[in-house]
Amino acid sequence: MRRLAGTLALSLSLAFGVAACGGSSDGPPPPLGRHFEDSYIAGLPVDQQSDVIAAQSEYNVAQREKAKAEADLREQKVQLDVARNEARAAKLDVDSAASNEKAAQASADQNRINEATKEKRGAELARNAADERVKYYTAYGAWLNKLLRYTQENDYWRESRYELAKARLAQKNNIAPAGFNYDNYVQQEAQRAKRVESAKAKAEGAKGDAASARQRWLAIQAEADKTLGKKSEFPDPMSPKPVEGTDPTAGSSGTTLGGSGIGSDQQVPPVDNPAGTGSGSGQ
Repeated sequence: MRRLAGTLALSLSLAFGVAACGGSSDGPPPPLGRHFEDSYIAGLPVDQQSDVIAAQSEYNVAQREKAKAEADLREQKVQLDVARNEARAAKLDVDSAASNEKAAQASADQNRINEATKEKRGAELARNAADERVKYYTAYGAWLNKLLRYTQENDYWRESRYELAKARLAQKNNIAPAGFNYDNYVQQEAQRAKRVESAKAKAEGAKGDAASARQRWLAIQAEADKTLGKKSEFPDPMSPKPVEGTDPTAGSSGTTLGGSGIGSDQQVPPVDNPAGTGSGSGQ
């Protein structure tokens, strides 16, 4: 019994230790452990600092991408709340249409019955479309959460490349502050490259799920619009074209970071040659 208790305590200790070190996939990535002080290379000629400047620029872009992902996620939560309210309203419309159909049947007026039946069918399709839109927005939110995690990882990876560029420049100029070890910066960048590659794959998978949910919603929404004889104008955040009246800067209208942030044209450098991925030479 004492041995079992000891094993359990050790397991809990290890679990808490992993979480504290940022090893859990549920929490945000931990900050970098190593930074190279800018002042040590500040006196070097600027034309020697081109790689550092380029890496810093990429890091700044990554920070903006992360902020954009956060804005997209905030907008998605609002859209989802509205969609849920509209789905509840659509359910009430079906109930009202069913009551109208019942009254029409009691009247034996065939014109009225036909109109009420069509109205009910349209209400049912609209309700189904509203339900699918909730599923779409939910899947879209799941993607944005994965995308945010990717941008967080990418932010730290870009920072690690910036720190490595500074460390490389220092090494080339025989600058070695106390405790300086160039290999530590190489390893830090390689570890962050692995993390961002994993986060990218997860985000792309979630994007595929959201795209599938979108197609299901579009199909049933088109059927509902045809039956009702009108074209709906619901926000479609993954649409390649903005919906009129929405604000692209708020993260809706298909202008989300994910639309261009982790496309097939963006490749994370291989990590089997970390020294070759740390400069500010871009992707």
